[in-house]
Amino acid sequence: MLNHIGTQNIETDRLLLRKFEITDAPKIFDNWAKDPDNVKYLSWQAHKNIDKTYKVLNKWLEEYKNQNYYRWCIALKNTNEAIGSIDVIEIIEIRSTCEIGYVVSKKFWNNGIMTEALGAVIKFLFTNVNFNRIQLRHATENPASGKVMLKCGLKFEGILRQYGFKNNGERCDSAIYSILREEFK
Repeated sequence: MLNHIGTQNIETDRLLLRKFEITDAPKIFDNWAKDPDNVKYLSWQAHKNIDKTYKVLNKWLEEYKNQNYYRWCIALKNTNEAIGSIDVIEIIEIRSTCEIGYVVSKKFWNNGIMTEALGAVIKFLFTNVNFNRIQLRHATENPASGKVMLKCGLKFEGILRQYGFKNNGERCDSAIYSILREEFK
């Protein structure tokens, strides 16, 4: 049985994973949301203006009222600057399973930031919420995301053909990875 407690702060060596705040909007927009390269493998398109960022952020802030809502701002611990997002995008209660999605500013690619954030979120979800299985997917055209998943102990399960969508609406194959609570321990 899951123990929903909502988004809680998580600290790592370099990061503070915290709830988003309305004051994060300019950094969300500048650091990742407006950059088409940053979001090309995601299901949503780059924001054309900061008004779109505020609209999305206000929806997220409203959803924090739900105890089964998990969305973290990935912030640098030393500056509190918002550099990415990691969240539970789907929960399957009956299976004690969830799926995680993430994005980080390309300024911070290839330095272990997402591996650090994902590892901390996996630990939180197993330890505090009692999930049994955590899964992630990535477009097969984005193998760097799969490397993050492997570094965090997930196992490659296979390819889901034409399962995902790119932000231009095209279907794409998705690689799926998972980790079980017993494997995490």
